[in-house]
Amino acid sequence: MTIFKEKLDEEYLTTSEAKELLADIEDERALDEDREMRYELARAIEHVNRFALLDAEESRELVEELLEVEKVDEPTAYKIADLLPKDRDELRAIYAQERYTLSGDELDDILNVVAKYD
Repeated sequence: MTIFKEKLDEEYLTTSEAKELLADIEDERALDEDREMRYELARAIEHVNRFALLDAEESRELVEELLEVEKVDEPTAYKIADLLPKDRDELRAIYAQERYTLSGDELDDILNVVAKYD
């Protein structure tokens, strides 16, 4: 017999938003001296502390601005907000698996939005 887990909900988060949520969990766990942090949780906290470049509010604003750009869908907006590409090559790497390529002007439009937050 196989047990399947049903996906109830899905929500995208930037690394900065995940950092905020994990910080709350870490604080909660710190209050309970008997409760030890699991390895996975400790590694996740270490990861977001190292790679979250913006604060949660800024990253959310960046995603919202990116979603206004024509060729940026929701998953890609979150990737861009996490990686903060600085040039066309870095941005092209994010779009490498898409079925279309962006023109230089489209790439520049996205990079101009990112530059406001960098």
